[in-house]
Amino acid sequence: MSKIIQQHILAEDGHALAARFYLPADPPRGAVLVVPAMGCAQAYYAPLANWLAAQGYLVATFDYRGIGLSRRGSLRGFAADIMTWARFDCGAMVAELGRQAPEVPLYWIGHSLGGQIFPFVPGRERIRKMVTVATGSGYWRENSPALRRMVWWLWFVVVPVVLPLAGYFPGKKLRKVGDLPKGVMAQWRRWCLHPDYAAGAEGADVRAQYAAVRTPITSLSFTDDEMMSARNIESMHSFYTNAPRRMRRLAPEEAGVARIGHFGFFRREFRETLWAGLLLPELT
Repeated sequence: MSKIIQQHILAEDGHALAARFYLPADPPRGAVLVVPAMGCAQAYYAPLANWLAAQGYLVATFDYRGIGLSRRGSLRGFAADIMTWARFDCGAMVAELGRQAPEVPLYWIGHSLGGQIFPFVPGRERIRKMVTVATGSGYWRENSPALRRMVWWLWFVVVPVVLPLAGYFPGKKLRKVGDLPKGVMAQWRRWCLHPDYAAGAEGADVRAQYAAVRTPITSLSFTDDEMMSARNIESMHSFYTNAPRRMRRLAPEEAGVARIGHFGFFRREFRETLWAGLLLPELT
């Protein structure tokens, strides 16, 4: 088990973010920021963070404002959207990781949403490479067939009714995604209803921000992902028109398991297969 330091990192707007830094035994060979999926707390990524620290990396995890340990009381009336998470929260984490490891390359591992919001992050030019894991467009008509039936109900019935009544998205009670700030859920819904997701829903400026990314990207996706179809994956990465892209899509049997899915990559059981054989070579 690596040494873990828990800190509160102040974003530019003064909001405190709960973060954990996993320290390697020796001076780090690189520094890795693990950027969460929608509604996913940083504790979920602890096994991978510990393992990467044992391989010689300084690793940072964090919770977006309003999520996990960065939540302060009720979300009713809490002001934040996805751009807030990217510009302030991720921006603060990139700056802090760079401050703690100024002499080594920085890497970004983005799970799902974590690979979608990279263009909007201040200081992203400092990142040597981004590895996206199960990152795809959320456009609902291109979701996997089973998910498509569920999200129709979510986007066209549940969210329009619940958000005005509750003042946030009570996902825990509804057993969907988790509790989210109202602005986050409203913006995410808008993105998921547009064929070009964020690049279409937010207009030309956002599309240009995707095109401005030059950071090399490796996409890791899985054939049994219950949320992201192959089309979702390809569509999302196509917005990064000027970034070198390497697309790797795996079936569970290639890892010797029955299932990986949307969340499975981060399970400890994949230390010697997906982590050592697939992820580690990308962090060079």
